[in-house]
Amino acid sequence: MAFAGKWETETQEGYDEFCKLAGIPDDIIEKGRDYKLITEVVQNGNEFSWSQLYPTNKSITNKFVIDQECDMETIGGKKFKATVTMEGGKLCTKFPKYHHIAEISGGKLIETSTVGSVVLKRTSKKI
Repeated sequence: MAFAGKWETETQEGYDEFCKLAGIPDDIIEKGRDYKLITEVVQNGNEFSWSQLYPTNKSITNKFVIDQECDMETIGGKKFKATVTMEGGKLCTKFPKYHHIAEISGGKLIETSTVGSVVLKRTSKKI
């Protein structure tokens, strides 16, 4: 149950370049640059509910079970099918335009999203 809880962004690296490659509009990039993204995770064994509140005041909740295909949604509203896997304690998901890994390290939620050679690394503290 390491992921369970409410998390707030502390730092982001590679934000602007990643967002541009992911097709996020400039005005949304600007709003989100210094925004403290709130992530709330409810974990029950291999079942997860993963919610994020974005700077546009839009909230996205994706529910999934490890190793089972599920319906997911991006911040842009794009719906897609994905299978979240657990690899060495890390949650791994292939979104339509990028690959996302979430892990707990040193009591922090570390999220790494990769599109080509561009990496967005977000570190969040538990609140």
